[in-house]
Amino acid sequence: MDKVRYAATKAIYEIFTSGAYSNVALAKILRSEKFDDRDRRFFTELVYGTTKTGSSLDWKLSKYINRPLEKTDPKILAVLRVGFYQMFFMNKVPQSAAVNESVEIAKNVCGIGASKFVNGVLRNAGRDPQKSDFPKGDSPRALALKTFHPLWIVKLFVEEFGLEETKKLCAADNVEPPLCVRTNFLKTTREKMLEELKKIGATARESEIAPEGIIIESHGALDKFQPLRKGLCQVQDESSMTVARKLDPAEGDFVIDCCAAPGGKTTHIAELMKNRGKIIAADIYETKLEHIKMNSERLGINIIETILKDAREIGESFPGKADKILVDAPCSGLGVIRRKADIRLKKNPAEIEKLPDLQFEILSGAAKALKPGGTLVYSTCTILSRENEDVVEKFLSLNPNFKLADKEILLPHFDNTDGLFVAKMILKG
Repeated sequence: MDKVRYAATKAIYEIFTSGAYSNVALAKILRSEKFDDRDRRFFTELVYGTTKTGSSLDWKLSKYINRPLEKTDPKILAVLRVGFYQMFFMNKVPQSAAVNESVEIAKNVCGIGASKFVNGVLRNAGRDPQKSDFPKGDSPRALALKTFHPLWIVKLFVEEFGLEETKKLCAADNVEPPLCVRTNFLKTTREKMLEELKKIGATARESEIAPEGIIIESHGALDKFQPLRKGLCQVQDESSMTVARKLDPAEGDFVIDCCAAPGGKTTHIAELMKNRGKIIAADIYETKLEHIKMNSERLGINIIETILKDAREIGESFPGKADKILVDAPCSGLGVIRRKADIRLKKNPAEIEKLPDLQFEILSGAAKALKPGGTLVYSTCTILSRENEDVVEKFLSLNPNFKLADKEILLPHFDNTDGLFVAKMILKG
């Protein structure tokens, strides 16, 4: 039994059945297995690729299985999903290897009967691949299948941007994003970071969007990435780096980051403050607050105090106290699909319908903690106006003592970054 394919099948079972995040499932297995670089790359491609193409893979599977997929053993489905991904989306994998190894895994995981079923499904697909060809044309269904997006997401994008822009956006979601890091100016400069990266064989260039940003186009395993381990940098997309700069924190400020975990923007704020002043980092998950503490320690930051607090209650705890407030609100994440394949599986329309009300409640609650003349920044990593402009406009209409100073939206297919919305508001003095 092929160890790499078996490990990928285990990860896919956890992602599709147990709700595990793909990066967590992948990292967990990589820590326990002794894969060489080639096997590591193959394993990563199998896990992320199968996750990314999940809804389209299941559509293909349904053409060769004469019963609803939900009535099929989830372990068998995991084997079939990984097998189908190799057969239909990995040109360099021989079909015979995909079939034979999947059958062997099924035999070990589920028994002889399951292996015969898997063998039959895969061989039927191999004999008649056209049976599961995606529909032609530009219908939302065809576009969703061809670009590996759930249909409901494509419909939202068409409603927001129109069909032609949606085609470009969905295509951009399928481009592998580069690793982006933020230089820690408390410890080094971007020039020195680029020299450090060159020494360890990484290929990197400066971000044109963020002055501390570096785009790393090739690198080794992140768990051995010394600049990160030494706190010289922090993984963060260049679009996300614009948020702290929009807040414009100064040395000595009292800043509140209301939805802070895992702390990328919080630590960036601290670096811009030159580690002088005070930051309250609030979140509702204790385990995620621990990530902020660990990142702060690694980066050499000691001005961040973490608190377990619902962002809607921040104003009651710190009435009129803060110079600057960041509300990086919980959102659908539809701007970061290219980086988080799980969004295609885990999000649903009902959840998104509820988000604008929650976002407005958080923004309203947090605003009460701001001093006159202070700055309030609202940001998300989604690109839907209902979670962005609409929330800000509603807030401003009900709070005339605030004025909009600036806003910005970045789009994956236009700016070649993660999607992002940020609005800067000032409380009139």
